[in-house]
Amino acid sequence: MTVELTPAAAARVAVLAEREGKPKLMLRVGVLGGGCSGFQYDIGFAETINQDDQVFETNGVKMLVDETSLPFLDGAKVDFVHELIGASFRIDNPNAASNCGCGSSFSPL
Repeated sequence: MTVELTPAAAARVAVLAEREGKPKLMLRVGVLGGGCSGFQYDIGFAETINQDDQVFETNGVKMLVDETSLPFLDGAKVDFVHELIGASFRIDNPNAASNCGCGSSFSPL
């Protein structure tokens, strides 16, 4: 199973790590129950790797996904996008049958 961290997302994490003075800062992506579509994405940052984490790396930046969330995110792409209304991390998930309007929750296939 794999989850892709795009170069744009890796670059954003690197900028945030430098800004915070935490060179080992990693992106943590997970799935929680809830949200308007059944499951919601949980995106945050971590400085340590948990025993049940899978580690994915792009351009020297690490992304962590716990083993419970991994089946829901297998094949997904985590990107960082700039739009007129702002900039944010975005997940393109092939396992989502539908997404909510804001993109923060989904219903699985």
